[in-house]
Amino acid sequence: MEKVMSGEGKKVCVTGASGYIASWIVKLLLQRGYVVNATVRSLNDPTKTDHLLALDGAEHRLHLFEANLVEEGSFDSAIHGCDGVFHTATPLKFNSENPEAEVIDPAVKGTLNVLASCAKSPSVKRVIFTSSTAAVSHTDTPLTNETVVDETWFSSPECCKGKIGECYLLSKTLAEDAAWKFAKENGIDMVSINPAAVIGPMLQPTTNITTFFFVFNLINGSETYSNATFGWVHVKDVAEAHIRAFEIPTANGRYILSETVAHFADLVKMLRELYPNSKLPNKCADDEPLDATYKLSNEKAKTLGIEFIPLKIALKETVECLKEKFNITTTVEGEWFLQQ
Repeated sequence: MEKVMSGEGKKVCVTGASGYIASWIVKLLLQRGYVVNATVRSLNDPTKTDHLLALDGAEHRLHLFEANLVEEGSFDSAIHGCDGVFHTATPLKFNSENPEAEVIDPAVKGTLNVLASCAKSPSVKRVIFTSSTAAVSHTDTPLTNETVVDETWFSSPECCKGKIGECYLLSKTLAEDAAWKFAKENGIDMVSINPAAVIGPMLQPTTNITTFFFVFNLINGSETYSNATFGWVHVKDVAEAHIRAFEIPTANGRYILSETVAHFADLVKMLRELYPNSKLPNKCADDEPLDATYKLSNEKAKTLGIEFIPLKIALKETVECLKEKFNITTTVEGEWFLQQ
């Protein structure tokens, strides 16, 4: 007897569907048999739509909608009649000359617009909100090698200020806070997914993914590596966790997603093992003590049945994707370069 797919007969909406994580969510949803209403900023932009329309199952079960985060009611038609909503749409900018208008307002108001559309649709049983560890780990508590950060931690806006990517950290922190308040006040069953730095292959043809540039800079002849530590997680694990958080009835609250926490020095070491002939940085960008490799708890994520893909594999798949998508090659001396 043929196995019934978990999503057969169910319709869900994915906002910001052309994005890095969202494209993978759409791919896995279609594989499971879901009907997917996917929102994009422009139906006339093939870089936003073509890779989605090419997915297996898209011809009969993928429906594209145009929606704008800052336009009230913009998501109503895409969400109407859906069993669940995956809200991933958000501006992905680490730097901005006008952070309020370009990053923070669209993230916060956009989240509230999407949730307002969910509140109008009685068919919606659960909302999966894509947050970030940016909304978790920036607190008054100093991060040391012994610190374990878990889902009870909430970043404060004050602690985000002055840090690299301040506007992005603020946007994720304020958006998640607003989302929880709205969900509670309106009786929405919401689960938050809080991934660390996401790497792994991408499905879309172009990228503004900061984590991709982190990796590219390491393999592109840089003399130094950043004195910084991040949690790292494979994009497939992030997409899978979103869907399981929707499908498992007992899923609740927040889920940190991080396979491991590693300093950029650790990434260079892994890259040297993977690509021994490549020119890689051999010293840190400053003489300060190396940033602490604190812990991001993945115990709760494991209750979703996630078996994390190791960082070394995620790193290799990221580099191979960069080579394939952007025609990165190496010189005789082992230095990588990006062909236009």
